[in-house]
Amino acid sequence: MKRALALVSLLVLTAAAPFENAKLDGEAFSRPMAGLDAAQSKSFHAGSGLFRQAWVIGPSRDHPDVVGLGPLYNRLSCIACHVKNGRGAAPGDEGGLARAMVSRLSKPGADAHGGPLPHPVYGAQLNPEGVPGVPGEGRAVVHYEFFESKLADGTTVAMRRPRIAFEDMAYGPLEPETPTSPRNAPPVYGLGLLEAVPESEILTLAAKNGGRANYVFDIESGAMKLGRFGLKANQPSLKQQIANAFAEDIGISSSLFPGENCTPAEAACLDAAKGAPQAELTEAQLAEVLDYIRALAPPARREIDDARIKRGEALFEAIGCAACHRETLTLGAFAPPPALAGALIHPYTDLLLHDMGEGLADGRADFLAGPRDWRTPPLWGLGLAGKFGDAANFLHDGRARGFAEAILWHGGEARAASDAFRKLARAEREALLSFLNSL
Repeated sequence: MKRALALVSLLVLTAAAPFENAKLDGEAFSRPMAGLDAAQSKSFHAGSGLFRQAWVIGPSRDHPDVVGLGPLYNRLSCIACHVKNGRGAAPGDEGGLARAMVSRLSKPGADAHGGPLPHPVYGAQLNPEGVPGVPGEGRAVVHYEFFESKLADGTTVAMRRPRIAFEDMAYGPLEPETPTSPRNAPPVYGLGLLEAVPESEILTLAAKNGGRANYVFDIESGAMKLGRFGLKANQPSLKQQIANAFAEDIGISSSLFPGENCTPAEAACLDAAKGAPQAELTEAQLAEVLDYIRALAPPARREIDDARIKRGEALFEAIGCAACHRETLTLGAFAPPPALAGALIHPYTDLLLHDMGEGLADGRADFLAGPRDWRTPPLWGLGLAGKFGDAANFLHDGRARGFAEAILWHGGEARAASDAFRKLARAEREALLSFLNSL
């Protein structure tokens, strides 16, 4: 009874559920959920500053504690890729440099924990930028092949297939057999809620509805744990996901990823790293960014009483989309705020791996995730993509410029749902797309 009263008291703080943001403006993806206490709110705002801050090589007068960039890096800040906390922009139809997209690299085989082996020269991820005196590793350039996909009623949908070319490689070309994976920056709101979904619920969904869990190495515990973050569910916790991104994307070391991201072949990088602290991101800073990401509220749904949207929601279920994009999950224990434990959330994901077919395969395994496997992405906030400064690019590499295009790429386990969408009458198809736009 006390928990119920606490939840009701939180509900009055916002027009949406206490974990949702109902305001539609440029901060739609950047507000905290309701009910944070004073300490949580303070940490949230400190973490927000670190997430937005451009990191530098050494101390500056204005930011003496924001240091440690590189020696190799992709961008200067987290927000540069996760624009407005939403999706990063893939190169346009004319192609070009992958700026909000990273290129994972490896060599055939697996490490001692079953994870991918870093490329011996370029490491786990290509970093195109380097601090003065350190050459960037190279450039991932996106080119597109364009084609049309015809629906049953004769409508055509413009499609594009990305091809990645690696150019200006500082230490020689990649071997033809090198496994590579381009990954566009996904949204970061709502992740704290997904972290609070009990493992037992995820495994129950796998047993009942299909899909597979990824088990990945957890650095803090030294054990294999359920993966739920990253496009292939290749990270076990938000803390490790955040620390890994700081290390690989910005070159910022931490207690989880000490030292710099140089390989033995990169002499200039190793020389620049001499004397650098093992953990450039302090434990306090890592905790603040973690508190920020954990408390970011997903946006609330809109126009849920509209008849066409209701029809689209029914079709979403009927053609099989909801089998993987599960509407409702239940929270377990949750810190910001604890009263949300046991609450229902509506992320439209099962947090499981699914075979998405050869068309979306990236050629690179990641623990138990094969080249064709991808974690079901949450759909909350989908209809706001591109509305407030972030990008409206979908799928793991941002190839899809709209919902229909994204659906038609679904293969493998999702082939039946994609084929059913292709056969819908125009009015039904528009209703389903209207439903997705309401999320």
